[in-house]
Amino acid sequence: MKVRSGFKLMKVGVQNLVVAVDERAEEFNGMVRLNSTGAFLWELLERGAEKEELVAALLSEYEIDKETAETDVDRFLSILTDNGILE
Repeated sequence: MKVRSGFKLMKVGVQNLVVAVDERAEEFNGMVRLNSTGAFLWELLERGAEKEELVAALLSEYEIDKETAETDVDRFLSILTDNGILE
C-alpha cells in the first residue's frame, strides 16, 4: 500500500496537513488535516507499509489494544482510499 504521487505531508505550525501538488492539485482541491497518529501512519505509508505493519506500529508506539489499532487503521485507510490518495 502506498500514497499516490503528488500528495505531500507538510507541517504548518502545529498542524499536519496533506496537500496535493503538481498535477494532483488539479483533481484534488483541498487538504487533509492529520493528528499526530495520522501523520505517524502517513509516514509509514509513504514507505509502502501494509495494513499489518501499520497495526503493529500503532501497538508498539501507543498503549492501545489490537482491536482498537485495527479499527483505527481500517478507518484511516478507508478515508484515504475514498479520497483517491492511496494507490
